[in-house]
Amino acid sequence: MLALERLSPLERAAFLLHDVFGLQFEEVAAEIERDPAACRQLAARARSHVREARPRFKVEKERGLELAEAFFNASRGGDMKALGAMLSADVSAHADGGGKRPAAIAPVFGFDAVMKQYATVVAWLQDNRSQLVRFGFINGLPGFVTLEADGELQTTALDIENGKITAIYVVRNPDKLRHLH
Repeated sequence: MLALERLSPLERAAFLLHDVFGLQFEEVAAEIERDPAACRQLAARARSHVREARPRFKVEKERGLELAEAFFNASRGGDMKALGAMLSADVSAHADGGGKRPAAIAPVFGFDAVMKQYATVVAWLQDNRSQLVRFGFINGLPGFVTLEADGELQTTALDIENGKITAIYVVRNPDKLRHLH
């Protein structure tokens, strides 16, 4: 999923429609309003990018788990100063509730916007405590699994570069977390 995120919208569409859903290039062309030859090229480029996608894990495993633990403690304990010290200036926060659990509708970009969002999250968590299940790696990124106050599992994965968190990925959608039970 993270490799697909790096593709252009047209590359992603051609790749998914042809390689994943099995549409012929003529059908793909009609859907994305491009020439079939251009769609073949888009899909080929997308395949190449997906194969070449270097791992996003850019931090030593131990350091990644330390940062995940520090993030968990700061976000659950309300230490906004510690939380802010971990985030990069261009941090982004992504949440997926799948329409089944509360989550941000759209990604949030930038230090100030993410800090504002987490101030709300931290306040909410004070009355809705979550329980740590374990620290570990989620899609190759350091993070943690929690059991939330509503009895559902949640994962939080952190993309870390140069010792700072550059992206936060929270999955709350129960359909995507069934395998964790």
